[in-house]
Amino acid sequence: MNEHVPEAQDQAGTQGEQAPLAQAVTSAETDAKLAELEDRWLRAAADLDNLRKRISRDAERIRTEERSRVVAEWLPVLDNLDLALSHAVRGGNGVDAVLEGVRAVRDQAVTLLAKLGYPRDDETGVPFDPTRHEAVTTIERDDAAPGTVVEVLRPGYGGGERQLRPAIVAVAKKAA
Repeated sequence: MNEHVPEAQDQAGTQGEQAPLAQAVTSAETDAKLAELEDRWLRAAADLDNLRKRISRDAERIRTEERSRVVAEWLPVLDNLDLALSHAVRGGNGVDAVLEGVRAVRDQAVTLLAKLGYPRDDETGVPFDPTRHEAVTTIERDDAAPGTVVEVLRPGYGGGERQLRPAIVAVAKKAA
């Protein structure tokens, strides 16, 4: 057994020398992995920042394009208002013709708003709906059921999630 003792001590000495070497290799691998992960993290953060900037630029471009499209849709309405005003200044066609021209322009504007997704809400005879109407008064009426819109004081535009404003209405109540 004594023969094996020096051999065992020799193996222990070799293992003792290998431990710091193994730790150094592990430490170097860990440092390399850490550097790689840090680099990947920095690249991902830069990619995210670039994505945010691109989305912001794209959103601004889309807003500008949409504004331009809407304004272009309104130009014919303005042209017709100018035409109606020029007829009024000339006075050759009379008040009725000017009034008819202004009505036509208003109808064109209402049609354009509907085309853009904001239809006019000016119906009477329909049940009061607090999501579409704002009641400012009640009127005693025998010819309408209570809770029915009997007069639109100011039309609303849009509907549902895209409502610009509710219609201002008078609602029927039971006659006393």
